[in-house]
Amino acid sequence: MADISMCKGTDCPIASTCRRYTARPNPHRQSYFTEVPIKDGKCEMYWGEKAEDIYKQLKQIFKGDKDE
Repeated sequence: MADISMCKGTDCPIASTCRRYTARPNPHRQSYFTEVPIKDGKCEMYWGEKAEDIYKQLKQIFKGDKDE
C-alpha cells in the first residue's frame, strides 16, 4: 500500500493494531517513518479501525462515489 507512510513498529505497544504497521507494503515503492512516532505511549499517527472507516469515506468523497 504505497499511498500511506508505514511504520516499522519498533518497541511500539500498539503496533499490532495499527494499519501503518500491519498493512502489506508495496515491494517497489513504500514510504516509512524515519522514527517510530510514539511518545509517552501515544501515537498521533495511529491508524486503527475507526481511522480506516474515515479513510474510506474520504476516498469516496474525493472520487465522487456514494458507495464503494
